[in-house]
Order: sequence, then structure tokens, then C-alpha cells
Amino acid sequence: MARTSSAPVLHHNNPLFTLNSKPSHSLFFFKSSFHHFNSLSSSNFYSPIQLHLLRQSRDSLCAPIARVSTAPVEYAPPAPEFDFDKEIARLRGLREALASCGTLVEKLRTIDSDSRVKSFFKSWRNDFGGVSLSDCDLYLLKCVVAAGQEHVLGEFGVELANGEIEIGRSYIKNALYALVEMIESWDVDGGSRGHGLKDEEKAALKSLLKMLGEVEQFYDCIGGIIGYQATVLELLAQSTNEGQTINWSEQANMLLKCQFVEIHPPSVLDLSEDIEYASQAALWGIEGLPVLGEIYPLGGSADRLGLVDPETGECLPAAMLPYCGRTLLEGLIRDLQAREFLYFKLYGEQCITPVAIMTSSAKNNHGHITYLCERFGWFGRGRLSFQIFEQPLVPAVTAEDGQWIVTRPFEPVCKPGGHGVIWKLAHDKGVFKWFQSHGRKGATVRQISNVVAATDLTLLALAGIGLRQGKKLGFASCKRNSGATEGINVLLEKKNSDGNWAYGFSCIEYTEFDKFGITARPLSPGGLQADFPANTNILYVDLPSAERIGSSKSESSLPGMVLNVKKPITYMDQFGMKHCVSGGRLECTMQNIADNFANAYSSRCYKGVEDGLDTFIVYNERRKVTSSAKKRRRHGKSLHQTPDGSLLDIMRNAYDILSHCEITIPKVQGNEEYVNSGPPYLILLHPALGPLWEVTRQKFRCGSIAMGSELQIEVAEFLWRNVQLDGSLLILAENAVGSVEINENGEPIIQYGRRCSRCKLENVKVLNNGIDWSSRDNVYWKHDVQRFEALKVILHGNAEFEATDVVIQGNYVFDVPDGHKMQVTSGISVTCSCRPAATRVFESLCNQGKAMYRLALPFHSAS
Repeated sequence: MARTSSAPVLHHNNPLFTLNSKPSHSLFFFKSSFHHFNSLSSSNFYSPIQLHLLRQSRDSLCAPIARVSTAPVEYAPPAPEFDFDKEIARLRGLREALASCGTLVEKLRTIDSDSRVKSFFKSWRNDFGGVSLSDCDLYLLKCVVAAGQEHVLGEFGVELANGEIEIGRSYIKNALYALVEMIESWDVDGGSRGHGLKDEEKAALKSLLKMLGEVEQFYDCIGGIIGYQATVLELLAQSTNEGQTINWSEQANMLLKCQFVEIHPPSVLDLSEDIEYASQAALWGIEGLPVLGEIYPLGGSADRLGLVDPETGECLPAAMLPYCGRTLLEGLIRDLQAREFLYFKLYGEQCITPVAIMTSSAKNNHGHITYLCERFGWFGRGRLSFQIFEQPLVPAVTAEDGQWIVTRPFEPVCKPGGHGVIWKLAHDKGVFKWFQSHGRKGATVRQISNVVAATDLTLLALAGIGLRQGKKLGFASCKRNSGATEGINVLLEKKNSDGNWAYGFSCIEYTEFDKFGITARPLSPGGLQADFPANTNILYVDLPSAERIGSSKSESSLPGMVLNVKKPITYMDQFGMKHCVSGGRLECTMQNIADNFANAYSSRCYKGVEDGLDTFIVYNERRKVTSSAKKRRRHGKSLHQTPDGSLLDIMRNAYDILSHCEITIPKVQGNEEYVNSGPPYLILLHPALGPLWEVTRQKFRCGSIAMGSELQIEVAEFLWRNVQLDGSLLILAENAVGSVEINENGEPIIQYGRRCSRCKLENVKVLNNGIDWSSRDNVYWKHDVQRFEALKVILHGNAEFEATDVVIQGNYVFDVPDGHKMQVTSGISVTCSCRPAATRVFESLCNQGKAMYRLALPFHSAS
């Protein structure tokens, strides 16, 4: 049935551009809508003849009211609201019919029976604008039409054969698009160019077919493209009840497909309270490092960071954020190398952990991450220790009716499908088999934006418990922060249709709180909401268990499917106009793989059931678990989840380490102090100084650090005894944890403990003017600061620096060559105006790793 409306519509087949609307609204419509045409550049958009025609059209449309027909038109009611139930039923039926087909020919025959496909292809030419299509390509495009997304195909999808205007655009947009598409189609002789595609349109069509093929293949477990759209509409239909009173248990029952479900505050292992067990669990984690892998889901678009290359203007992924002097990806690898270095110091063996990285094509994420790894020589780990696999992009949809958002013909707005696709994708790409070939049984998972996830013993204890107790999945959790957009960990209780009761730890995303009757309001002390800890997306996973889920070929391989339409989607259309619409895309949440690991019991017994579950939770102080640099700081807004806020947490952790070492240091105040005057100091310690704090604290004893000072230590073999710092002290080493050697494959591989740099400071006072805290160019979280003076020690190769009983005052750079030791001794203090030769003594080390002190752990081996 043809749609009618009182809204203005331009029909491009009428040379007079008849306007169907009241005159009082007509003039406003044309003046506002064609304001964009006034700013068009002939060199950028149109040929001179096309521009002339466009100006003629604009002038005629913006003419006095007398030139516009005011003849009355028959009133037509507005178009009816989108019927979710009807469309969902149609797509479900089509999905089931396609699932029963065994061949592509059968699928084509089935989809041709769909009413929308019949109507669309009745007047459609098979060559599609001069482009020859395979049967597979043809099937993909027919799926787009059957899913109700004809507008993705540009002018081919503007009108169906029965004259019905397609749903994907507003009436005003249809009028404008029809006008400009008509003008663009005229050639210099005034004739039409027909339906042939330009080269750029052919490239866009090719890219569209690639995306559609990936969606059809990857989402085959829910019905491909048709199933994707059906799931989107199902989730949108659920969200329409948000304004009504919802019985959360009924809603949860429907979502989890069981007779009964309840959520309970989980019983957690608090590492901050049970210190002895936490230390033992961390030791298990160190011992188990040779059978552990590392997984980084880095495919997100990180739109909230707004990260842009300052030279090219290109949008960058979160992995490229320059944080504390290096990219976030480098920070993840440093944390991993710190654990491997500790393993070497304890057991004397080299251990290189295989790392799997999930990327995407959003913001050239895959290209940037691959380039970064190549640029740093795969971080001295070898190319074979990395597996980089790319997740597919999925269409973004409007919140109103699930229509795909389109920037121009054949170019829908696409986003990554969430980190939950990682399990199925890891199976599809052979990542689990790759881990198995490296002898790995479990893996730790952390996200790129969380800069403190490897702090102290949390990550090691998580992995240690998972390995030691044969768990399938573990969460690292902490106290919730009401100012952050984060989910919660819960104990899930379900009564299944078979009468058994199932229990397991799981996660509820913040976007799903409404469905479970959970408010996102600030937490009240003692309230039930405060009993649920935060989900941090730091996981331990048993690899064979995860592979069974990823290979299941069912909906369970895509855990936690959600549609978050609370964030606006901004895009630029083909005319250079910026749009911001409410929408989202189908996302999966990786932590909800836990829902597949519930344990079944014959009777209800949720109290005390936690110890016997296949899932578990470890809990620690928030600053030791999560602090994210995931969104750009805005003026007057909270520092939560910004690079500035996470830097303050790093400073607070540094205070906790050093204040327990009899070092006098100012305490970090509240976030408001940072907003007014910046951090109280900058202290950046290489993670290999520990990474366990009990190890780090063995290397520091006594002294003081004054307000406004800067301390950066980039060496693992380090000793601080009674050092007083007032200014900037930078110790930088080439071989912080070992030297790099070329292996038999010609790759640079780090050799832990070999030819390490060393530094020893004892009874030393460092005085200089340090950082210029008044400089407006300072970006503290980047560690990009202006300095008046600094003491900088640069250690090449296995160089050593030792200062004893001395005052070093002023601006100095001590550059120690490879194979030498520099000693700054008592007798003559080094000052800015005098650098006597007697204070600089070089001593050859002859490439011998001369240890300054013995590294030991205050742990006892497990019995």
C-alpha cells in the first residue's frame, strides 16, 4: 500500500517540482533545506553545468510564495508506527525457511519468495548498474532487501515497484536525495546517465558485499543477515517497555529462557583481606605462566576518546593512545614482560607468553596495531608469539525502527560487534588451536583502556586460582563506582525447564540494568545495590571450555547479545552534512560466556554454593583492579574513566608502594585538586620492579620525595637507599629486563636477565628545579611536560650507574656507555657549575652481569 503524508515530498519525475504542502510551511522548508546548496564548491562537488542546474533549481525553489502552488490537497493521516511484531514474525519465518536450505540455489529460491524481494526485483536489472554479480553476491543483496533495508542500495532502493516510498529515509530526505541524485545523473549534454555506477560507487558496492558476506558467515548461528536484523528488532521491541513498570523477574526469565531466575550479591575472595592466601594464589599464577596465554580484545572503535593523529587528522583506535610516554598497547606488553621477568628471576627459565589480539577495521584498527607490532620488532617476542585476528563490522541501526544508518549509497555506518564475538571468532580463526600448539591451558583477558589491571597481585592471583582449582572462568572485581558506566557481577540462580537449579557467577551490563530492575543511580550506603561488585572485564578463562562454547554453532557462541541505543551515532552524509541520531548495533559481551558454565543441582541451594562452582570471583581494592582511560576529559566533568583520572590512580598506587618503605611522600588529594593544579608529583615505575608490590618494596628504603617532584625509573635491577628527591630524577635503560638477540629465524628475541642495566642510589640527595608546573603545554597523563632542570641517567646496554654519599644539584645528564659503570662518589658533590673528573669513574664490566642484590620473594611454596 502506498504511503501518504502531509509532510512535503518532492517527486523527481515532475520537472515543475510540485510541492504538496501548505504554503506557510513551504517557504521555510526550501530556505532551510537548501542552505547547504549555497555553500557548494564547483571544484569539489559538481561540474559547471551541474552547478548551474543546481543553482537554477535552488533559485526557483526559493522564489516568492506566488510561484508556489497553494491549491488545497486532500488531508492524509501520518504514516502508522512501525509494527515490530509483524516485521519480527516475517523475519523469523524467513530465517527458519533459509535454515532448512542445504544449498545456495535453495536459499535463492526461498528468499525470492519474500514479498519485499518480489516487489523490489520486479523492476530491477540483473547487472545492477553495470556490475556483474555472482549468485552469492545476488543472495546477499536480496537478504538486505528482505531485511527491509532497500535504502542501502541507493537510487536502486528509493522506490519499490508498487510506488511505495522506502522506509529508511524521512520524507524531506527523500525529496532532497531525489533532487540531487537527478541532477548528478545529468551529463554535460543534459541527458541522463541512466543507472550505471561510477567507479567510486562500484568500489563502495564491493566493500558492501564484503561486509555483508562477513555478517552472513559470522552470524550464521543466529541466521546470518536475516537473523541479525530479527535479533535487532527483538531487542528494540523489548526496549519500548522502558517507560513502563517492568517486573524484573519476568523480564529476566524471558531473557534467560528459564522458569525462574534471581540474582544475588556474590560471595567473593577479597585479596586485600586474606593476604596470605592472596600471596599463595599469586605464586600459583607465577608458577603457571608457562601454560598461560594472554588475550587482548582491541577491536573497539573508542569513539569517546576522540583520538586523532595530529599530523594526518586520521581517527585512531584506543591502542594508539600515547599514555605515560608510550602507547596503551606497549603498556600491556610491558606488564606481561614484567611477569615473565619475575618468573625468570625465580626459576631461571625463559618464558614467552603467546598473545592473541582481536582487532577490527574500525578506524583502521587492524592496520595500526599490526604496524605498531612490526615497528617495535614484535616487542622482542617474535612474530610467532602473536596471533592477530580481525572481527567483522556490523551495521548500525536507528533506535526508532532498526533501519540501517547509511552515509551514502552502498555505505552503511558499521561498527565492531562488541568484544563478545571473540569466542566464536577465536574458534573460526583457529586461535584456540594455536594456543594449544603452544601448550597453553588457560588465558588471562584484559582490555586496552584499563591501565592498572596488572597492578600488584590481582591478575596473577586470578590466573593462579583458575589453574590450580580447574575453574572454567574467573572474574577480577572491585567496589562499584557510581560515576562509571560499568556492569556488575552477580550470583545467578535459575530453575531450568527440567526442574534442576543452576548456579554460576555472571555479569549484567549497565545497559541491561532496567531489564533486571536495577537502577543506575548513585549507590546508597548499606543498600542492596552496593552489595554487587563491579564487572571490570578482567577474566581468567579455561581455553578448552571457551573453545567448546565458541564452536557450538548455536546462539550461545555469541554471549550476552545487547543493543545499546543510549549513545548517539554521529556520521557525515554524502553531501557533507553532519548527522547525530540515536542508535546502536548488535553487541555481544565476552564476560557473559559465564552463563554457559553454570552448575546444576537437583534442589535449591544458593547459600554456600560458591566454592563448588566452575566460575569464581576475586576482589581487590579498585585502584589495583580497574582505572580506565576510555573517554576524553571534558571541562567541568568527572575525571572517572579519563586518562587524567587513571593517572591519579597510578599516583595513588605509587604512594601506597613508597609510603610503606619509610619514604616521606605527600598524599594524593581528591580529584578536584588535580583539576585546579595538576597532580602533586609524577612517579612512573617500570612494572618489572615488581610487579608484585612485595618485590618492589624490597628495592626502596628510606628517604623522601618532595611535592612537585618527578621520578621515572625504567630499569628493573634497582636499589634506592635513603634518597632525598626534590626535583626531577629520570633513570632510563635500554636493557631494562634483558637484551635482545637474533634467533635462528632472524627475529629479535629478548633474553631475560642477560646484560641488564643496573642502578644503585645510596645516601643521595637530588636537587633541581624539575618540572615547570606553570606551563600550559604540560599534558601530565602523556608524561609530556616542560622542565627547568633534571637529573637524567641514561644506561646503554648493560651499563651501571652508582651514586653514594653525594649531593647532585642542578641540571645533569649522565650517559653511561654499554659495558661500563659510572660511579658518583663522596668527596666532591656534583653541582651545576662544576663537574670535576674525579666524580666520574668508568669501570669495565666485560659483559658480566654483576648483580647488585638478590631478588627474593617472601612466599613459601605450596605444600
